[in-house]
Amino acid sequence: MTTIQQKDQEPTCYSTTVKHHHWREAMNKEFNALLVNETWTLVLKPPNANLVGYKWVYKVKRKADGGIERFKARLVAKGFH
Repeated sequence: MTTIQQKDQEPTCYSTTVKHHHWREAMNKEFNALLVNETWTLVLKPPNANLVGYKWVYKVKRKADGGIERFKARLVAKGFH
């Protein structure tokens, strides 16, 4: 598989994306936006608390002609657990 084909595909796991600059940049943008918007704050875990997990979701945004417009990463809660 060529580098261009790999770049075109949407990854499904963090270990794959962390190797590519464009995905790391997308994750940094998302994380910084969460901090700037004060979406959450880091706190100590209370005893007996049930924690909600999270995962990264990746999407290649495309132009009308099918070319790559940008890479988008979202940090989402696994509320179903």
